[in-house]
Amino acid sequence: MTIMTDDRAAERTTVLECDGVSAGYGGAAVCRDLNLTVHAGEVVALIGANGAGKTTTMLTAAGELPPIAGRLRVLDASRPTSLARLARSGLSYVTEERSVIRGLTAGENLRLAGVTADSACAIFPELRSLLARPAGLLSGGEQQMLTLARALARKPKLLLADELSLGLAPQIVRRLLAVVREAATSENLGVLLVEQHVRQVLEVADRVYVMRRGRIILEGAASDIAADLDAVQRAYLSGGD
Repeated sequence: MTIMTDDRAAERTTVLECDGVSAGYGGAAVCRDLNLTVHAGEVVALIGANGAGKTTTMLTAAGELPPIAGRLRVLDASRPTSLARLARSGLSYVTEERSVIRGLTAGENLRLAGVTADSACAIFPELRSLLARPAGLLSGGEQQMLTLARALARKPKLLLADELSLGLAPQIVRRLLAVVREAATSENLGVLLVEQHVRQVLEVADRVYVMRRGRIILEGAASDIAADLDAVQRAYLSGGD
């Protein structure tokens, strides 16, 4: 089943393209025949049950895993390259594990990443009063704001975000996703989001890919997926991976 996507996306600059990509570990494929694109200025959601292959897809796109087969283009790199090189070209990658250094203050975490406090606080004003606090003493939501502010303040061209919402209250999730949506729109940022809060991510996404057992089995406009979400959840998001 394929739902037609918005034709306007074809007119945008492509910042991520997977063409028949297979990826995995030790030469064994976890994900197979992935066809996926992200364009500048759009938010694309990658959803699926636990074990579907979403994180493996993200690691491959980020340069942490080499593709086993197929063609992968990330920003201007048309052949496999490292996360460090992609970061210099305009990639920001937020992993499912919050990457703050707990023993440093919030402000020191920003400086270590080459990000000014003013630029981070322009994204999340809530951080202003927390700059002198050790990152380990911040709440989970505050740590994720710090992580996301650090990623977005670098003015990336492509953001990969794996489970921003992990363990967070719904109101914090909405705040994080709203900031991502605003950055995509105002900064022409391409975004690929892996997210378990499906209903909330559909409110900010333009397009959606659904994964099951290492393959993309459904794609479409977020509005179309949202209109039939109950059926999608029963068919594809109920586990069994």
